[in-house]
Amino acid sequence: MTDMLALLEDRRAAARLGGGQRRIDAQHGRGKLTARERLDLLLDHGSFEEFDMFVQHGCTDFGMADTKIPGDGVVTGWGTVNGRTVFVFSKDFTVFGGSLSEAHARKITKIQDMALKARAPIIGLFDAGGARIQEGVAALGGYGEVFRRNVVASGVIPQISVIMGPCAGGDVYSPAMTDFIFMVRDTSYMFVTGPDVVKTVTNEIVTAEELGGAKVHTTKSSIADGSYENDVEALLQVRRLVDFLPASNSAGVPVWDSFDELDRVDPSLDALVPANPNKPYDMKELIAKVADEGDVFEIQEAFARNIVTAFGRIEGHTVGFVANQPTVLAGVLDSDASRKAARFVRFCDAFGIPIVTFEDVPGFLPGTAQEYGGLIKHGAKLLFAYSEATVPLVTVITRKAFGGAYDVMASKHVGGDVNYAWPTAQIAVMGAKGAVEIIFRGTDAEGIAARTKEYEDRFLSPFVAAERGYVDEVIMPHSTRRRVGRALAMLREKKVEMPMKKHDNIPL
Repeated sequence: MTDMLALLEDRRAAARLGGGQRRIDAQHGRGKLTARERLDLLLDHGSFEEFDMFVQHGCTDFGMADTKIPGDGVVTGWGTVNGRTVFVFSKDFTVFGGSLSEAHARKITKIQDMALKARAPIIGLFDAGGARIQEGVAALGGYGEVFRRNVVASGVIPQISVIMGPCAGGDVYSPAMTDFIFMVRDTSYMFVTGPDVVKTVTNEIVTAEELGGAKVHTTKSSIADGSYENDVEALLQVRRLVDFLPASNSAGVPVWDSFDELDRVDPSLDALVPANPNKPYDMKELIAKVADEGDVFEIQEAFARNIVTAFGRIEGHTVGFVANQPTVLAGVLDSDASRKAARFVRFCDAFGIPIVTFEDVPGFLPGTAQEYGGLIKHGAKLLFAYSEATVPLVTVITRKAFGGAYDVMASKHVGGDVNYAWPTAQIAVMGAKGAVEIIFRGTDAEGIAARTKEYEDRFLSPFVAAERGYVDEVIMPHSTRRRVGRALAMLREKKVEMPMKKHDNIPL
């Protein structure tokens, strides 16, 4: 028995060494952690339970029969994050460059299946060079098996991808179908075809960083939801995110002890909106002052900054915040902002996370670039997302709510449950000057000025909407946290019956 135990320990030690010390040193030399070191940081200490440590590939072509390493380039298993179960896989770049083989794919799909059965989140750490060329179509088949499970799990359990090195070819499509993607600056990149292929096909000369680095995917393509300086920061932030997320679509939002009083009053909010309606203010300040202890996790912070999407808590319960940002493009809705917010709203709705909307929107961004870029359909995505949402929807109009954008931003008309307005709210088809110039076309400047004042007095206030019941109450800004929190508590058991359908057809 002693000999067998020693043999087991020897085999475990060999598997933990991956591709060997030389390759581990090379990984560290690039500023990256190994697959196992990453899992040690991500999961609670001592909680990791590994599966399939000794799995090896079955390929015999191109000399592969003589090159077999236990684990076959991916570490899989489960553990806990702050006591809550998660399933994980971490690609090991020291073993065949982390490339995907048939056996490698089977390890991942086993974990995907277990996560779905256990109704627990799954987190994938990517650091790999794509499909294992020596295995040909077997590797491609493995990718297909992984992709299909991504789709089946979508909307059932949270799926998180962390890109911590190269992620190319077929490897990029699995993260693309997960709920959140995070990257590490300077050491991670994602693209379908690499710089060499791009040069051959299009004659473009581009670096890996320029083609698919973290900056590209967080600011331009919107593929990634955030980026961090190094592996350690990325993994610690993923732990933070997991704390906000339900385990599954039927588990309910997590509830954490809060030391913040719901009745907390913040007098500074009474002075947040400037007297000049064209002067910006930071909507993130409002979100932080409403959320428990100011603890907020922003999603896609660097992309479409004219709208803010973030997770926070009120009375210890997770909520999703969507807010127009007046400091960027005056908070206008454009194609990028609409897509960003629509995806966030749909995630929250899929997992039963209530949505709090802070509205200050002067309308949709005009111009040929927006119209040619499909603003109509992109704007409709956000309208569609709010309209189909059945989670509690609480909206607060802080200042401008103009035109169709007023409808889109969780108005009463598209399903908002509780809609508040601050006394500074302006709810109208458009701004006063533009409206008067259309209504009283041909009137002299003095007449326009007089009519503008008349329009402002009549329409640029929350009371016309309140008179019609489109706004439930005009509230004092300092009481926003209490009013929103009480509304969410009242709506906690909200139930909505929707017509039976196979699925909707959102304007993609």
